Amino acid sequence: MKEQKIIMLADKIKNEEEVFLQFLKSKSPLFHNSNYFFRDLEYGIGSYLKKKNINPTQAEILKITDKVASFLEEKNYFKRINTGVWTVNMPKFVTAAPGDPF
Repeated sequence: MKEQKIIMLADKIKNEEEVFLQFLKSKSPLFHNSNYFFRDLEYGIGSYLKKKNINPTQAEILKITDKVASFLEEKNYFKRINTGVWTVNMPKFVTAAPGDPF
């Protein structure tokens, strides 16, 4: 896949940010002030695209993940702790009750 298509798919996710974030939250623990890992984001992006019948290769998913991660940092949804680890900064994803969210 050319760089242009990778940018197009990353932009598709960015344009659907609310739907994408809700999808991530439904598939993995995505809570305000929790840690979130690159691999979780990568798998979430791969699953999201496959749900839309888009089947990029693993290498392409990695490149898309880099672009989406940068976007989420710019929006201040993710605060980088170190390489591949963020703290989620999304008050709307606060857990209402303590305990196991599942």
